[in-house]
Amino acid sequence: MINRMERRWTLTAGALCLGGIVLFVCLAAAALLAFDEPGSANDGMVFDAYVWRVARFTLLQASLSTVLSIVFAIPVARALARQAVFPGRVWIIRLMALPLGLPALVAALGLIGIWGRQGVLNTALVAVGLDQPVSIYGLSGILVAHVFFNMPLAARLMLGGLERIPGEYWLAGANLGMRPLSIFRFIEWPVIRGLLPGIAGLIFMLCATSFTLVLTLGGGPAASTIEVAIYQALRFDFDPPRAIALSLLQISVTAALLVAIRLLTPTADEGHGGGRKVRRFDGRRRFDRVGDGLVIALAVLFLALPLGSVVSSGLRADLVRLASDPMVQRALLTSAVIALVSGLLCVLLAALMIRARQAALSPRRPAAAGHGLAAGISASSSLVLLVPPVVLGAGWFLLLRPLGDIARFAPLLVILINTLMALPFVYRVLEPAMATHTARTAKLAVSLGLGGWHRWRLIDWPGLRRPLLMALSFACALSLGDLGAVALFGSQDMVTLPWLLYSRMAGYRSTDAAGLALFLGLVCLVLTIAGTPRAGADDVRSKDVTA
Repeated sequence: MINRMERRWTLTAGALCLGGIVLFVCLAAAALLAFDEPGSANDGMVFDAYVWRVARFTLLQASLSTVLSIVFAIPVARALARQAVFPGRVWIIRLMALPLGLPALVAALGLIGIWGRQGVLNTALVAVGLDQPVSIYGLSGILVAHVFFNMPLAARLMLGGLERIPGEYWLAGANLGMRPLSIFRFIEWPVIRGLLPGIAGLIFMLCATSFTLVLTLGGGPAASTIEVAIYQALRFDFDPPRAIALSLLQISVTAALLVAIRLLTPTADEGHGGGRKVRRFDGRRRFDRVGDGLVIALAVLFLALPLGSVVSSGLRADLVRLASDPMVQRALLTSAVIALVSGLLCVLLAALMIRARQAALSPRRPAAAGHGLAAGISASSSLVLLVPPVVLGAGWFLLLRPLGDIARFAPLLVILINTLMALPFVYRVLEPAMATHTARTAKLAVSLGLGGWHRWRLIDWPGLRRPLLMALSFACALSLGDLGAVALFGSQDMVTLPWLLYSRMAGYRSTDAAGLALFLGLVCLVLTIAGTPRAGADDVRSKDVTA
């Protein structure tokens, strides 16, 4: 419910944002498709055995990572769902959310500290007479890292589905005297089975487009994914035809995955209940409580040990020397500026696009152009999932190469690519919050005659402050820990904290790398805390506005 002039400006802003995103992506794709360098060594044979080997390994590691993440997530989700009340449960669930916002390099260093050659596990095995049988590098290390990141994600999504099962189901199960196996078969499994296509598709997508973890833990060319191969083809071999072939293959794989996720994900079925409070009657036997406690404890150890290793190793580093190092200070400042600018730009883009989509669909009978704009905005918010950051970087690398030194454009390109990388997540954080806020306050704003800046200051900001800060902190954290775009465009003139951390790891300066990982983790933790304002103040303001 906005006036005609405000609606026109909102639609114009949304159309400009949509056009800018599409133009940025399409120019990169056009540069890849149009590139033709006569005399290239790979003319006519860009899809050689190496390309197909990389594609097979990408699909293999993504498939295995997905299966392992889901297999381990099911018992964890069931244990947390059955044991709904115990000390520390809320902190365990929060711990399971931590890997999602943790920079991949920090997690990789923590996993090396536990599973590496000199890690805790191999040290213990050597103590009992075994000769370091566990290796964190290669396929096994990639699988461990992907399970570390994606098992908690799958468990949290499954836990949400299990907690939405109506209470009548549990009451009926108790009245029928169902055993645990029957409860899983007839009550829990149908819910989990309905969630599996979406969860598996999401995890497969994340693993198939993994870059930092594979670059760090792959151990060599034999364990390269498509994105890592694109980076190597441009950064080390300077083989544009091969990079183009790999980029097109990556786009094809991700497009097929997005279509499969859309087709296989069923419509959510929340069940039909009487609205009474959900109360489970299983999991009360001592044997069940001990079994669930053991599963939860193992999951906590799997997640907490690498994080503890990062803290322990970081504290053993010379933090004072690192903090006073001009290179570290410059890298931290560069990372902070890039993260802040890209985060603000991402939140602004997402907010403008969401408002434009709402305005396009606001009339009772939206015109075809309105439906088209709304559909385009929804699709563009996920466009970076179709064209991953490394592919975007490869396209712009080729596009700007004729202009001379690409390092001149590096900061702007990294900011723009990081903005698009975070856009799908920020859009999904803000869209439901802004839809709810608009539904609650639209009539109030009209009745008070508020619009533009006054509406934003008096109504929108108090009501949307929390989701906006949450989205900003998440976008900044993603940008701060990103290595994909910087890996292509980074140089001595533009060094970020993740790139410096990776350089120290590659140079076997593990102590410095541990200290930098601690710095990076602490900054991301500060961002997470900053994105979670005090509930009381925001709630009071929201109530005052909507009263």
